[in-house]
Amino acid sequence: MLDLIHAYEDYLVREKHASSNTVSSYMRDIRQFVDWLRRKEESILDVASTDVSDYLSEIQSRGKSGATASRSLASLKNFFMYAASIGAMANPLALDEIHIDRGAKRLPQVLTNQEVELLLSQPDCADSKGCRDKAMMELLYATGMRVSELIDLDVNDVDLELATVKCGSGKNGRIVPVYPAASEALADYLRKSRPVLVGIQEQTALFVNVSGTRMSRQGFWKILKYYQVRAGIEKEITPHTLRHSFAVHLLENGADLGVLQELMGHSDISSTQKYTQMVSQKIQSVYRKCHPKA
Repeated sequence: MLDLIHAYEDYLVREKHASSNTVSSYMRDIRQFVDWLRRKEESILDVASTDVSDYLSEIQSRGKSGATASRSLASLKNFFMYAASIGAMANPLALDEIHIDRGAKRLPQVLTNQEVELLLSQPDCADSKGCRDKAMMELLYATGMRVSELIDLDVNDVDLELATVKCGSGKNGRIVPVYPAASEALADYLRKSRPVLVGIQEQTALFVNVSGTRMSRQGFWKILKYYQVRAGIEKEITPHTLRHSFAVHLLENGADLGVLQELMGHSDISSTQKYTQMVSQKIQSVYRKCHPKA
């Protein structure tokens, strides 16, 4: 069984050219299902569609979201199709009939203006790492870019004179303006901190770790978590939280939806429209709280 799982992982990488994040997600879902089967003393090659349905119901009963269950189902579907294609199973499991209750779609978490200011004030800019962290967080909130776009930035993507950053690629590529505080933080990092972190090695990456190599998603995630705890902010903060906050705060201050779409690099405006719903909900909440007859 382990040989089959390893072969599937190799198939995802070599033949499907799946990203490392996709491979990691698929394999985690499959191994969790295998662990569940092991406790039931069953093999993954002997399961029926009812076993998959029972497993998904169980993880939802333990508090996993409908979205997580749906992703697990997709991972298992792909695995069983692969197993059938190489003859490890007679036929792929019939999983199309499994229905998952996704529940009400949760809107993204957003920070208040005060929480953003508190978070951005945490890094100690007298320290090389703190100076870098300040620049990264300021830039993320200034531009609303994705964390993958942030860590993919090279030094030549930044124009301090025009206070702009070129981010994304292909249809998502765009040039985004940067507010003065973020531009200053970026200039300080480039002048004081980055040369210390990079040392004598050649490096094009804008943001680097203590080894002088390009910052990773996981590395930035840990940095953000550290400052969340330090700031005492109880909301769950991810790199995408600053992107969501950027969008909502711009709309609250009168930004045009089409302009926001361009700034965020959304190919479909429906992705941007969810933020108008968030602003509308906030207005309704304030109305119900403040109107004497509400």
